[in-house]
Amino acid sequence: MAPALLAYTAVRAFGLLAMWLHPKSALPGVSNSTLTRLATLWDAPYYQMIAVHGYSDDLGIDGYENGVPYSSRAFFPFYPMAIRAVHAVLPITAGHAALLVAWFFSLVAAAGIFAVVAHVYRPRIALIAVVLWGALPHGAVESMAYSEPVFTAWAAWSLYALLRRNWIWAGALSCMACLTRPSGLAVAAAVGITAAVELVQFWRGRRNGADRPVVWRVLLGTALAPAGWFGYLAYVGWQRGTWRGYFDVQLAWGTHFDFGRGTLSWMSGMILHPDSKGTTLDQVVMVGIVVASVVLFLLAVEQRQPLPLLVFGGMMLVIALGDGAYFAPRARFLLPAFVLLLPVAAGLSRIRSRVSLWVLLSSAVVCSGFYGVFLVFESVYSP
Repeated sequence: MAPALLAYTAVRAFGLLAMWLHPKSALPGVSNSTLTRLATLWDAPYYQMIAVHGYSDDLGIDGYENGVPYSSRAFFPFYPMAIRAVHAVLPITAGHAALLVAWFFSLVAAAGIFAVVAHVYRPRIALIAVVLWGALPHGAVESMAYSEPVFTAWAAWSLYALLRRNWIWAGALSCMACLTRPSGLAVAAAVGITAAVELVQFWRGRRNGADRPVVWRVLLGTALAPAGWFGYLAYVGWQRGTWRGYFDVQLAWGTHFDFGRGTLSWMSGMILHPDSKGTTLDQVVMVGIVVASVVLFLLAVEQRQPLPLLVFGGMMLVIALGDGAYFAPRARFLLPAFVLLLPVAAGLSRIRSRVSLWVLLSSAVVCSGFYGVFLVFESVYSP
């Protein structure tokens, strides 16, 4: 695992170096410094606001729905709680605490990805998968003050526990994922569906001896898995006085589940009726990521990957592509779906020439690094 963590650190270090060398990072004013940009872009300040001041139902900005104000309750609590803890212990700003938490969990996530892939395949494929995850087009998000690295860490280790049939740990880690992002439901679904299949096979007599599950552990892990998600929604509903509290908050932010209609609309509009002002790099990359993600999931199904990974990958696709918000965040939503990289990692592992493999992976790292510079300093859209 150590080589994988060193490789991942090198990948993200290159991305940070490319940002630091960008001309805008040297302009006068702290707002242009690399660390400040990473800590204050788009949604990042909201996490720090929650960490320092707690939740608020009125951020002073009218939302999309009937002028209802934006509420910080749209953001799940674990990441801001972790920021608050680090900020209380270390003499650093909330922004730097947010980065420290994100960077720490990105390493935990890389370790979890390695553990999952090495369990299913072998260490060589796991090492490649870790490098690919760090070198994704939106890999820069792994270095930002965002909750995706934290969520990926919980998700990866929950899946690892699930693959080893450690039901209580899988459920507890899934609960933490559900306290980190709404897409924690994808992890909970992986635990629940895998548990259901396991119990059905047991009751049909297909699980005997060492393979026989301890039913109460399976049931407890299944119950724990979505507890964080339902618990937070219940808390927001109680605070706002309606069971729809969280969904009302999300609607004000322009977010709702529309079964993919919004995704199809902007993709078809961009391809068939491009904007007269021209297509942006963000849009091209976004379409490529969406198409590639669907194709990779179909390949994973064809390769008959383990059920927990297929359920997690499929649910992450459903959640990301079914979101009715504007197009930009979809690649970020799919960032934790590392299981979609397994077909690519397995294919690259068959390259016998180490030089050829090194060139391909290095090229991906360089492209990711420079696209990360674009996301941080040039893009007008939220990553």
